[in-house]
Amino acid sequence: MMTEIPAVRGFIRMCTDGWEQGWHERNGGNLTYRMKPEEVEQCRPFFTAPREWNSMGVQADNLKGEYFITTGSGKFLRNVQDDPEHNIGIVEINDAGDSWRIVWGLENGARPTSEFPSHFMNHSVRKAATNGAYRVIYHAHTPNLIAMTYIMPLTARDFTRALWQSATECPVVFPGGVGVVPWMVPGGADIAMATSELMKKYDAAVWAHHGLFVSGPDYDITFGLMHTIEKAAQIYMLAITAGGGKIRQTITDDNLRAIAKEFGVELNEEFLNDIYNFVTTICADRCIINLVKNFPYWGLGDVFYGQQNRIEHNFLSRQGRD
Repeated sequence: MMTEIPAVRGFIRMCTDGWEQGWHERNGGNLTYRMKPEEVEQCRPFFTAPREWNSMGVQADNLKGEYFITTGSGKFLRNVQDDPEHNIGIVEINDAGDSWRIVWGLENGARPTSEFPSHFMNHSVRKAATNGAYRVIYHAHTPNLIAMTYIMPLTARDFTRALWQSATECPVVFPGGVGVVPWMVPGGADIAMATSELMKKYDAAVWAHHGLFVSGPDYDITFGLMHTIEKAAQIYMLAITAGGGKIRQTITDDNLRAIAKEFGVELNEEFLNDIYNFVTTICADRCIINLVKNFPYWGLGDVFYGQQNRIEHNFLSRQGRD
């Protein structure tokens, strides 16, 4: 059976996992997978008579002749496991790289997801950027991340820092950060183009007031990326709510660099601060160094307790490295 082939079985499981997380209300969200040649051959005995070619309105030379597993337009991901033939399908891309046709599934007039042109363009970008390693594009309506888009500046820096600082594993899972797309009409050329530009650099793009768009080499890594970002967003929203709109302490840039060093990943330095801010508060029985005024990051971590301790930081000598 087609559904016993690992590539198809994994696709079905990912649809189910996303539904069970609460990311796919009604027909929300979509998933595509660029198949390996050997997977195509495994599936070929189950292909039906090819249907008509359909122009996508976009073109990619590096995706000519490729095959994709895709969710269907208007289909509910909760139904994929019970009735895959009517809710997902396999499409072939023509030799011009600008049209698709269904070779399996999507029965009774169903079509690939309305976001297929966006997926297609981003598959092209990620294939080129990763020398063919990345094969999965996944879009979901992750509620906590969507909530963040209503209260935070819509910049890659703001979102990346908030997410990195919300969960220790985040800088390891997505060390390059996340991009942010302002609100756009879904399914259109504008959001496809904007996202594909970001995916030249990032594995994940936040769609403001809409959801998250991620890419990866396989189902596990891609789902794990989506799950990690949404979990960090949940932690952030819980913390900001419980703290009355304030974050009182967090993972510092020094901490982030230490994590990156320990796990052998390279953080996107444009999202890190080169300087920190300090203020000194001296109490009757202790003195505390708080961050508020400009000093290099390597001068951090000097917190002194005890009235007898004089604050004799060599900040000025350290500033010689500015």
